[in-house]
Amino acid sequence: MKITNIRLRHLTGHMEVDGPFFEDRLLQPTDIYEEFRENRSQIGNRGTQVDDKVFKVEQTFVQIDTDEGVSGISSAGFSGTNWHVWQLKDLLIGRDPLATEFLWDIMHRTSVHGRQGEPMMAISALDIALWDLKGKWLGQPVYMLIGGPCRKSMPAYASMLGHNVTDMGLVRERATMAKERGFTAQKWFFRHGPMSGHEGLMKNVEMVKTLRETVGPEIDIMLDCWQSMDVNYVVKLASYIEEYQPRWIEEVAMPDRIDSYRKIREKINIPVSGAEHEYTRWGFKRFLDAEALDIIQPDLNWAGGLSETLKISAMATAYDIITIAHQGVTPVGMAWSASQSPIHTPYVEMLLKHAALAYHFDKNNGPILNNGNLTVSDEPGFGYVIDQDKVEEEREITF
Repeated sequence: MKITNIRLRHLTGHMEVDGPFFEDRLLQPTDIYEEFRENRSQIGNRGTQVDDKVFKVEQTFVQIDTDEGVSGISSAGFSGTNWHVWQLKDLLIGRDPLATEFLWDIMHRTSVHGRQGEPMMAISALDIALWDLKGKWLGQPVYMLIGGPCRKSMPAYASMLGHNVTDMGLVRERATMAKERGFTAQKWFFRHGPMSGHEGLMKNVEMVKTLRETVGPEIDIMLDCWQSMDVNYVVKLASYIEEYQPRWIEEVAMPDRIDSYRKIREKINIPVSGAEHEYTRWGFKRFLDAEALDIIQPDLNWAGGLSETLKISAMATAYDIITIAHQGVTPVGMAWSASQSPIHTPYVEMLLKHAALAYHFDKNNGPILNNGNLTVSDEPGFGYVIDQDKVEEEREITF
């Protein structure tokens, strides 16, 4: 079997919504400047709000075709990734798609100036599509190819990105909704950072207090700083919110500032998580060697794909560090999570709004969620099948 073509399929459709789909945005690193703090839109949206009832969904898929009629797909993520996929296309065409380790290695060795960012996201997308293809060719779900299930149903935490975080009435309402759906954990996102002063700090504290009062002591609360704070601010914030017993505080600083992570971890009594914006085993090893994190959160669509995240998570077990995939509800994230020991991967992250967008074109409507638990697909590959009835427009991206 040989790879015959690699395509970039850009799909457009529409999804019914009830009011603004993204109610609020999270704190972002550029918020140190007032013009961005007040006006900048949410990073990473997969579409456009048309009106209060309709959201336009757009998504690009990498599709790898073979001379035996078997294809594999994956999400291409950010638009800049597409060009890098195209640059790697000729390297892969004509090769055996089942040789995933060899293909990853030659992509990585070719990308000497692309070991992070969108070039690595392109390698990730291609690697994931290759694993999907391998599963379909063998007639097996991918989780069976990487060790079989440690469990097929896994507790998810509700990641509340895009929900309102400044109106405490809405915070209570949304937190109650997630609890009633059976989620035993929720992650919320801060809106204010160091340049918002004491008033912003106290608004962050108010949100955490409101969450704990709303969900009670039995629900885990996680808090995401989205790489937008610094050592002094996080230490002060932690002193205010420690009494509300967060399960962890996430991405406290920009990802290359490993010493900042280590200092914060040494100074506060809340577990520290992060590294979703890190890449490859070599990048994660820096965090592990520095003892900078309690929980690592590789994104399989960014960090190097399934092939590389298997190495990252195996390495983390030697340090006895928990690994919870960023955006773990993705098809590849579900397969990887199912193959992991539950003591090292106790949760799957379910970004509620982004999951609705990511699975909009899926014929199977995404993984089964039952009382806060997700069940991995038993379909060959990752189980994601594009439903052409939901595709209103399709174009092929070329360069």
